[in-house]
Amino acid sequence: MSKRFAAALALLLGTLTLAAAPPRVLLLTGANNHDWRATTPVLRAILEAGGKFRVDVQTNVSGMTPVDFSRYDAVLSNFNTFGEKDPGAVWNAAMRAAFVDFIRQGHGLVVVHAGSAVFYDWPEFQQLAGATWKLGRTSHGQMHTNQVHVLATNHPVTAGLADFTTFDEFWQNAEIAPGAVALATVTPKPEFSGTGSPEPIAFATELGQGRGFTLLLGHNVKAMESDGFKTLLRRGAEWAATGRVLGDKD
Repeated sequence: MSKRFAAALALLLGTLTLAAAPPRVLLLTGANNHDWRATTPVLRAILEAGGKFRVDVQTNVSGMTPVDFSRYDAVLSNFNTFGEKDPGAVWNAAMRAAFVDFIRQGHGLVVVHAGSAVFYDWPEFQQLAGATWKLGRTSHGQMHTNQVHVLATNHPVTAGLADFTTFDEFWQNAEIAPGAVALATVTPKPEFSGTGSPEPIAFATELGQGRGFTLLLGHNVKAMESDGFKTLLRRGAEWAATGRVLGDKD
């Protein structure tokens, strides 16, 4: 084997290895008005199943620095400061600017359930998150089993997906950002204090070259057991991280 051929082969194999590398996700947690200690390992396991993603967990969100984004394709928020008396800014101006640059350069944000109930004073984050809990407006009834209706079937996240049934807490009258694309709805049942009207529960957004995917499902570990939840989360995270969806192979 010639040296030139060997070098070309090594370059090709290196390229193939890089192309096959799973997207890297940084999972933000450590504070939440939900049970983040229970849901964080479940979310990590869902994403890492079948080698789909590589996930690192960050529990010291307020201690992060801009360089912390450099290794990742997407950030997943299972973090909020909702209900805290004095949470502070969490991220200063430099961190917020670094995050916006990270997204604009082609990376992604994934939000699960109440992971957008933070940074209310930061319009770019709220726009990217797509939907959040608004005091005095948003509510939910009792957890119950219901059907999720898939919309936007031409969007990469939902293309080819069928409706599915899940047991969860369904938000009603969420604060939806202008331009957010609804990907799925659920109609909370009146007998469980639901509105009886279709409520969007999954969203896609864009900022620069980057993407946001928000899934308002996933109140607790039991809610995350649904195959439909797992598939929608993996597909949304893949789109947010890469801009494409190759499909759920599990």
